[in-house]
Amino acid sequence: MVDIEKIFIPNDENKLEAELFQSKSAKQDPVTLICHPHPQYGGNMYNNVVSGVFNVLIANDYSCLRFNFRGVGNSTGSHSNGSGELSDVHACINFLVQKGFERIFICGYSYGAAIGCSAVNYTEKIIGFVSIAFPWGIMRIYKERSQTSKPKLFIQGNRDQVAHFDQFQENYESYSDPKSSLILDTDHFYWGCEEQVAKEVLKFLSKF
Repeated sequence: MVDIEKIFIPNDENKLEAELFQSKSAKQDPVTLICHPHPQYGGNMYNNVVSGVFNVLIANDYSCLRFNFRGVGNSTGSHSNGSGELSDVHACINFLVQKGFERIFICGYSYGAAIGCSAVNYTEKIIGFVSIAFPWGIMRIYKERSQTSKPKLFIQGNRDQVAHFDQFQENYESYSDPKSSLILDTDHFYWGCEEQVAKEVLKFLSKF
């Protein structure tokens, strides 16, 4: 049986509900931090895309951490329109560093892509990110914060009605190399594409 540890990660006065799978094999590093979509639209760490990635990584014995942003599920605090949520990501990164992980990989979906990927330069221990449906049009400030020379994979749906597909190429081209992209035949919610997305994340991660 897979050993998933249910924990709470402190962030100042808040506690963040999280689940950690820690591989005991040589694959322990890198660990992947998975960030969920917008809390005010039902996003949480059990979202279909987040769960798809989390479960595939676990099945392949890769360490990973998923968590609920402040005010979601059993995490304390309340939604803060981004600044507090970025602090939550930093707290999770600090936790992983304290656990002894030397290489950290970020995978974010929608709101979680904007917030999570913008922490890519927080520490040298972060080695890259996967962005799934980055909502550049409505979270433009996080485009600037997510610029990095670290490896990046952008996954985008060609029928996405939130992270609009017609804005994808221009935004993608603004990022420095190394980078790669994958366009899927799906809308913003990726129903039926969870396994394909997760396998692409695994494939990208396995390069490191």
